[in-house]
Amino acid sequence: MKFSYVSHLNCPKCNKIYDLHEKHQLCTCGSPLLVSYDLDELKKEFKPKDLLGRPADLWRYHELLPVLKEENIVSLGEGMTPLIPMRNFGKSVAIPNLFMKDEGIIPTGTFKARGAAVGISKAKELGIKELAMPTNGNAGAAWALYAARAGIKSIIVMPLDAPKITRNECAVSGANLYLVNGLISDAGRIVGQAVKDFNLFDASTLKEPYRIEGKKTMGLEIAEQMGWKMPDVILYPTGGGVGIIGIYKALMELLALGWIEGPLPRLVAVQAAGCAPIVRAWEERKAVSEFWENSTTAAFGINVPKALGDFLVLDAVYKTDGCAIAVDDPSILQEQRRIASMEGAFICPEGAAVFAAARILRKNGWIREEETVVALNTGAGVKYPDTVQVEVPELQRDEYIREGRR
Repeated sequence: MKFSYVSHLNCPKCNKIYDLHEKHQLCTCGSPLLVSYDLDELKKEFKPKDLLGRPADLWRYHELLPVLKEENIVSLGEGMTPLIPMRNFGKSVAIPNLFMKDEGIIPTGTFKARGAAVGISKAKELGIKELAMPTNGNAGAAWALYAARAGIKSIIVMPLDAPKITRNECAVSGANLYLVNGLISDAGRIVGQAVKDFNLFDASTLKEPYRIEGKKTMGLEIAEQMGWKMPDVILYPTGGGVGIIGIYKALMELLALGWIEGPLPRLVAVQAAGCAPIVRAWEERKAVSEFWENSTTAAFGINVPKALGDFLVLDAVYKTDGCAIAVDDPSILQEQRRIASMEGAFICPEGAAVFAAARILRKNGWIREEETVVALNTGAGVKYPDTVQVEVPELQRDEYIREGRR
């Protein structure tokens, strides 16, 4: 068997084909490019049993990843995160078959490590020496650290309000870090100009084709962990939307291989009420979203006013009979506390938004009690220390605890 069955890059809008051995950014029509595989050949040679005994990381699916040679892999052991039954919370919201795919334990503490691992590995294979990208924090941190491991220079531009921890991750990696008093869209404009001026590789969301391939492994893992039987619903916190695009792509590839059968899970794009362009577009049955003015949310990772791949997110939601839903910040922060106190998991605000959405969708009947539901927590809560404010009583050295015992 070949190491990878990748065949070419294609444009989902104009169907133009590109050579995967060359550096590419967007299609000439302005669309993101997607990676295609020779699934007919792979179907003859690759079966689920071939995964037995492989390392428990995302590279176990190397036939469905774009890196041609194993020596170009840049890895920190990312992938195969647990699928955890959420029995206490599930019982409280009448979704007894509720599971959490916990990306908080992955290297760098968020699912962004998946995209960085595959994106940086392919960049190494293509001979890229320096890249630039805007970020809300976690993606920049992951790409900076993986780039350092690969010996690739990185320029990272993030909003001043991004979590300080992610700023520190970029700094200690040796990246050239810049802060902008604005949103990720403002950071993106700065990176775009730098890419032109200095001939850098643009690693912005969906401006290179390979981040999606790393993110799609969440879908491959969910399928494998559930014994190749699909859940009814998958909920995903959606900013740039690469994760939900990737999961949909993974499921379509597994269908083509005959490893799963339809219908596919209904995909839910979860956004914050303070930044919900995908939700608005879905409610209006539009194919693309409009820029969301004055966006703000405590779930900083999904504060993306306009996603380049919005049409791909909406297509995935429409074609799976899914939906898009917005959750306000007080509900997000309250759910973050509930998950910690009921399940012992300190999840990120973006992950909390997903559980708040599940609560709403079960209450209005969109999710039924007998259905199997997978909620994606995309990062560790400790990366957002300022989202939790607590008052803790201070004891003197010899003072005895008298009140407040539970």
